[in-house]
Amino acid sequence: MDENLRREIIMEHYQNPRHRKRINDESYEKVNTNNASCIDNLDLYVLIQNGIIEDICFDGEACAISTSSCSIMITNLIGKTVEEAKKYVQNFEAMIEEKAYDEELLEEALAYNEVYKQNNRKNCALLPYKGIRKVLDRYNQI
Repeated sequence: MDENLRREIIMEHYQNPRHRKRINDESYEKVNTNNASCIDNLDLYVLIQNGIIEDICFDGEACAISTSSCSIMITNLIGKTVEEAKKYVQNFEAMIEEKAYDEELLEEALAYNEVYKQNNRKNCALLPYKGIRKVLDRYNQI
């Protein structure tokens, strides 16, 4: 992906994040995810019904990488099954860790395909994925 396009995608989702709002609805599962070494602290609100991710929202304070990564992740996961979401998360994590991954699954999240070059930013990009993984893993245990 072109460097300018990468920067444009990240800044657009940071300055105008999608699905950013606090939810006060008991049917949503809330999970907090944060980076102990910086300000990143996000709450995810996830609504899964019949194995489908119906909605996800987030709120909190985070850097440009975490905020934009969360916005893109949510946009890509709404409407997916839990299994499809797990596959998406696994591929994103593989990309960040420089392992083999399926580019077609990630869409705009490919903007982070070189974040591994700045090791300290890997945690920022992965932060919302750690949160959604908690929800997805618990869903199968219900």
